[in-house]
Amino acid sequence: MSGAFLAGVVAGYGIAVPVGAIGVLIVSLSARESLRVGAAAGLGAATADGIYAVLAVAGGSAVAGVLAPVATPLRWVGAGVLLVFAGITAVGAVRRRETPPADRGRPAGVLTAYLSILGLTLLNPATVVYFVALVLGRGDAGGGLWFVAGAFLASASWQLAVAGGGSLVGRLLTGTRGRLVTALISSAVIAALAVHMLVG
Repeated sequence: MSGAFLAGVVAGYGIAVPVGAIGVLIVSLSARESLRVGAAAGLGAATADGIYAVLAVAGGSAVAGVLAPVATPLRWVGAGVLLVFAGITAVGAVRRRETPPADRGRPAGVLTAYLSILGLTLLNPATVVYFVALVLGRGDAGGGLWFVAGAFLASASWQLAVAGGGSLVGRLLTGTRGRLVTALISSAVIAALAVHMLVG
């Protein structure tokens, strides 16, 4: 039990810690909206990791085999979604700067942030391949639930830490210009990561 849980924790941190487009989105949402919105987005990413861990434990190599033929189209869809999100972030930041505060649109909601990041993270089939490799490498089907719990909790703790960091950045850069600059930097990084997905 404890061995499977610890293996899941290591696997969860292994997939969550490298900062990619999802991490940048979580930081951006926390900085621009609120810690609650960023935390919801982080939990969306962790939920996707948990779902893929469940699939890896339940289906093993069969799941990886089904996803392998569609890995490239999913990567293209994911990159396209990221490019659209980057554009929306940049345009929204410029419009918010030019619009009086009373006329600004509604901020992103907690449920919207959770579902959008969950969906975007699920577009990365490499995650299930990663978990399948670890599960098959361990060579035991027992402790699958503990492995999934460890992976989810590790991913969730990291994503919440990332959201907290984004919230801190948001508090430090509360001025109109600071928020504009961070939003534009965020959208540029997201766009660069999307292009890397396309060419990688």
